Amino acid sequence: MTRPDDPAIPASAQERPAEIRPRTTARRTPGGASRRGPADPVKTLLHHHRDLCERAVDPLEIAAGLEAHGLTDRTAARYRHRDVFALAEELYARVPPRTRAPAAGPTTGSVPVPGPDADARAAWTLLALLPGAACLATAGVLRVTEGVLGDGTRALVTVVGAVLACLALRACLARGPLRAPKGAGRAGMYGCWLLSYAVYGEELLAQVMTGGPDGPWDGTPAPLLGLAAAVAPAAWCAHLFTVHAQRRLAGSRALEEFGAGVRPLLLASVTLFLGALLPLLLLADLGLGGSGTPVAAACLGVLFFVARLLAAHGLPEPGTAALAAACAVEAGAPALVLAARLPGLEPLAQPVNALVSTGGTGAVSALACGGAAVGLLLHAAFALSRASAHTRS
Repeated sequence: MTRPDDPAIPASAQERPAEIRPRTTARRTPGGASRRGPADPVKTLLHHHRDLCERAVDPLEIAAGLEAHGLTDRTAARYRHRDVFALAEELYARVPPRTRAPAAGPTTGSVPVPGPDADARAAWTLLALLPGAACLATAGVLRVTEGVLGDGTRALVTVVGAVLACLALRACLARGPLRAPKGAGRAGMYGCWLLSYAVYGEELLAQVMTGGPDGPWDGTPAPLLGLAAAVAPAAWCAHLFTVHAQRRLAGSRALEEFGAGVRPLLLASVTLFLGALLPLLLLADLGLGGSGTPVAAACLGVLFFVARLLAAHGLPEPGTAALAAACAVEAGAPALVLAARLPGLEPLAQPVNALVSTGGTGAVSALACGGAAVGLLLHAAFALSRASAHTRS
């Protein structure tokens, strides 16, 4: 036995620790690196949307594009930003300057602000006045030559006036705030049907309900004249909505804030247009010897305005669907009355009879156009509150 203080024993063997720590094991991933999230998530987003970021002329266009792809302020937090606008500003700053085209026009900071262009406004205002002027001139000629010209000549004057009004309307819709960059689809065909029903539909329905039709029926051109004259107020209301919405977009810092500010603008624009439309319809009705309240024509005018406003912001499909629904209701009313003449199908005419007995023959058009206008306005309140609907080409 050797003693602890024997010099033959090394000092390291004499000293023993009081406590031995347990061996710890660490789970390692292959390659020796620990698992963690992406170091730069914005870089991944930039890779996925590089085309959008390179074509954008300002951060607002990138924000609108991201929103169109489903990115919201809440999901922007995953990219370590408080909202989509802040994320768009970083994406815009990361794109090399040589790949971006400079924004044209006067700017405020990095956001281009559309400058006033009096010549352009005067041009499309003049075009917007032409449809009403053509209809007014045609009505004046027919009124002055009443009893002088024959029926054939008067019909020729009517056809020529209608053609001129259509050409003027086409020129008005080709430029200015009512221009649809993506086209309007079949909206023109449905619009022609609705205008024709506004002129001849009530008399046709009255004859069908009394056992007819018995032959040619008289038209009521007052709604057509009032709606044609309302093209100019519609263009200015659409222009004011677009300008104020773009200003709201430039001053907003969150998508929810922008949407909450645009919805009152849309409602104010529709109300302003309705306030200009009703006097024009009443004046046209009084000038042509009518005595009715143009409720159906007012509903049709609001439907046209909201549908064209959506088309002007690149959303023509909802307006086309609403116009088609109104056409279906107007065409279905006389069809049900005619179908009720068959044995056993008499109940089909009861809804039309009840509606006409309550509000007259104009109630069918008012219900069709009014219901479609309300539904389309509700959709527009959601669609036009998105930033992607206000990007400038």
